[in-house]
Amino acid sequence: MDLGLSGKSAIVTGASRGIGLAVTRALLAEGASVVAVSKNGSAELKALEDGGRVRAVTADLTDPHQPPGVVTAALDLFGRLDVLVNNVGAVRPRLGGFLSVTDDDWTTTMTINLLSAVRMTRAALPALLAGDAGSIVTVSSVNAALPDPLVIDYSAAKAALTSFCKSLSKEVGPAGVRVNTVSPGPVATDLWLGDGGVAAAVASATGGRPEAVAERAASDAVTGRFTRPEEVADLVTFLAGARATNITGADFTIDGGLISTL
Repeated sequence: MDLGLSGKSAIVTGASRGIGLAVTRALLAEGASVVAVSKNGSAELKALEDGGRVRAVTADLTDPHQPPGVVTAALDLFGRLDVLVNNVGAVRPRLGGFLSVTDDDWTTTMTINLLSAVRMTRAALPALLAGDAGSIVTVSSVNAALPDPLVIDYSAAKAALTSFCKSLSKEVGPAGVRVNTVSPGPVATDLWLGDGGVAAAVASATGGRPEAVAERAASDAVTGRFTRPEEVADLVTFLAGARATNITGADFTIDGGLISTL
């Protein structure tokens, strides 16, 4: 299936690993050029850059002054911007409960999971509006609709993120820019399975094994497994492309049936 992305230009945030790296690869496979944004880069991202049509850009998107520079880099490199994928995010389990979450914790969580996308979108929107069919795809989370006290601040941030994207879709849709969200459940990335990930943090606090924590989380899904990054990337790439031109203001859950209600 040709998704109509050949010759298009995209920005992907949080692109050095996990979902962002998978999205970058998927967009490349469809013929797009990508500015791949990350805080520290990675060997995998460098390898993609060496292959052409990818430019790795280092930026800390918690800094409100950096998103405009990312957009300028994309326009300087490719002369246009067609797609923005807001993927950057982070979560920290709150094992001490709500009272352990400080104002600084709330500010940090909201900044990386909500304001980074708001600011990137603000910076990118004029260029997207200048084109003929822009698309913004933002990676939210099932926690936007499945609040969890273990990640109370993250859940709140993702709910706000999904609401922001829905609101924006109503404003910019008539001008030709589509805005959608993708909400994964647990994904087989370092965020969940890495040394400092959710499974390791919960296991450390409870005296269990990270593998057992991950297995319990996976068993909550009907499919009995975590979603793979490439599966999320395929959905993001479809929504970014020309096959989805009448889809906007929508949220797509990819969680193996974890959320059982409509």
